[in-house]
Amino acid sequence: MKTCLLVIDVQESFRHRPFFSEGGLAAYLAAQNALIEGCAARGVPIVRILHSDGPAEASNPFAVESGHVCPLAGLAAFAPAAEFTKHRHSALVGTGLDVWLTRHGIGRLIVSGIRTEQCCETTTRHASDMGWEVDYVTQATLTWDMRQPDGKVLSAADIRVRTETVLAGRFATLCTVEEALARATADAEAIAEVKA
Repeated sequence: MKTCLLVIDVQESFRHRPFFSEGGLAAYLAAQNALIEGCAARGVPIVRILHSDGPAEASNPFAVESGHVCPLAGLAAFAPAAEFTKHRHSALVGTGLDVWLTRHGIGRLIVSGIRTEQCCETTTRHASDMGWEVDYVTQATLTWDMRQPDGKVLSAADIRVRTETVLAGRFATLCTVEEALARATADAEAIAEVKA
């Protein structure tokens, strides 16, 4: 089975949102970059997905006109096998990503990026329902505290636990960076054996 890494919404737009904080950013970038570098070293295709929506004006950090719909500073440089811009939470809605994945024989997706419980989780659920196997690498996703409807704060750590709980065994296999890379390596070796 061929594997592909999705790097979802790792973009400067988030620095310009009021909830943005540096807390957790360094650890996230270390994991995300290790995943990117590990996939690149193994020949696993890496797909960059950026998000753009809202008013097409410079004051909107998710508008192309803002100049912030670009890779987040600190993200490892890589040559994407493909790049898509999405306008919904799922990277599979209206982007052509599904067509690209099918044409390239991708059977397993490694999901990483920003935000843990929003675009990463939504893409994971959607991909699973469409028939892809998904490895969800929580440590290579990032989110921030959120305010609940009752006004209490839900911590980023609790959001990560909740996301893992609802995805595990239903929509994805939870993996560390090392586990995801090992699974991608095993997939590549299995393909090579079939071709030999």
